[in-house]
Amino acid sequence: MQDRRKNVVRLAAAIICAVGLCGQSWGIGTVELPVSSDPTVSFRIWFKVGSQDDPPGKEGLAALTAAMISESATRRNGYDQILKELYPMAAGYGASVDKEMTVMSGRVHKDHLDRYVDLLLQAIVEPALTTEDFQRHQTNAINYLDKTLRYSNDEALGKQMLYDALFANTTYGHPEVGLPTSLRLITLDDIKQFYRTHYTAGNVVIGIGGGYDPALVERLKTGLSALPPDAPAVVAKPVPARPEGIDVTLVEKETQSTAISIGFPIDVLRGDRDFYALWIANSWLGEHRNSSSHLYQVIREERGMNYGDYSYIEYYPHGWARQFPSPNACRRQQFFEIWIRPVQNEAAHFALRAAIRELQNLIDNGMKPEDFALTKMFLKKYVKHYAPTTDMRLGYKLDDAFYGIPDHLQTAEKMFEELTLEDVNAAVRKHLQTANMRIAMITKNAPALKEALVSDSPSPMTYENPKPSEVTREDKVIAVYPLKIPAENVVIVPVDSTFLR
Repeated sequence: MQDRRKNVVRLAAAIICAVGLCGQSWGIGTVELPVSSDPTVSFRIWFKVGSQDDPPGKEGLAALTAAMISESATRRNGYDQILKELYPMAAGYGASVDKEMTVMSGRVHKDHLDRYVDLLLQAIVEPALTTEDFQRHQTNAINYLDKTLRYSNDEALGKQMLYDALFANTTYGHPEVGLPTSLRLITLDDIKQFYRTHYTAGNVVIGIGGGYDPALVERLKTGLSALPPDAPAVVAKPVPARPEGIDVTLVEKETQSTAISIGFPIDVLRGDRDFYALWIANSWLGEHRNSSSHLYQVIREERGMNYGDYSYIEYYPHGWARQFPSPNACRRQQFFEIWIRPVQNEAAHFALRAAIRELQNLIDNGMKPEDFALTKMFLKKYVKHYAPTTDMRLGYKLDDAFYGIPDHLQTAEKMFEELTLEDVNAAVRKHLQTANMRIAMITKNAPALKEALVSDSPSPMTYENPKPSEVTREDKVIAVYPLKIPAENVVIVPVDSTFLR
């Protein structure tokens, strides 16, 4: 196995060099995806910095700095002037910030390439970093936490509470946008220092795809070489504390439905054979936004409890808004997640039991041969939709460079052919479990739910309309499925107190 792993790494290195990324020893890295027939050019300028680089007490600094570059004035143009120039091009650029990656991305038609590249390079190399822009972005970030995340999107709040619990006391353990208190402590001088340290020529990889001339790559390299040459120190991979038993965070909020997120760390990444084995099992269990998945069938289709129920084997950003995952949110430490979309408050205990029971059934019984065959057939076609555009393919190539692997999506197709049912079920037994996990629930009357959880009291389901006998028979089993949650493992947090630390 070790020899096979080494061969994969060597092959990855060869492929990455073939697309232009050969490390930083010779300067700015590049990942190229030339598509001569594409009349547009896509850019993904990757800086190896993210919220993991936020100094303690200044959480949100990486995201604020990215906003000061991507949505702000430059030394040559005010932001309103930049927007006026981009509008007739039908183009734009922006930044995404995750734990370990910050990517400036944009796309433009070749007809407007010259001026667009001017503006893009000026944004990165010559940001004005003005007080006016800083105050605007700082206020927006605080308002997002104080108002939007707490009070307008229970599903996002539940996910964020889960992520913070999974990675508490690590560099992953806070929202990328920051915390209300830390955001108020960040100064414009902090932004300038963070920019000087992390936005360097030694810390950038140029991602470019589409119908561009090779000279454009040299132009970008020359432009970005105006940045300082240094590469900042790499932040150590986080080591999250593994949950012991089931830990539950109940966020008390005046809400008519309960959002539920369940998870635990797993040590599997893209490129690992087990990742693709788990991909097959996870697709059957909880394929994102797909009605064929098992959780969806059990909780929504058969019982009509909510809008959808999904599971994941790596971080899936903005799941409520996307059918397919966004690239460039790579992480060295991943986690397994179940996302139960809001159910009526009185059904929350039952829904939690149903989801955990289905996961345990998968672990105990494995996939059935017919489910395995059907899921592989589905995935071999479905994966082709992950990157239908040059821009998305470029995004995945950057991800491949992050993980140091060959083409992830092509590898997936190959693995879907090779992997056996025994491989998949062995990976499920090795990496998934239900004994030790963290749960976040956004709910009303949290004390009553806590009492129900820790006492394992029955949670019978009732329906407005009759259900088939096989469903009601199974309901009786689910309603008493033991979760064994100790009282000391359940904390209640008023929604007004979330993210206050």
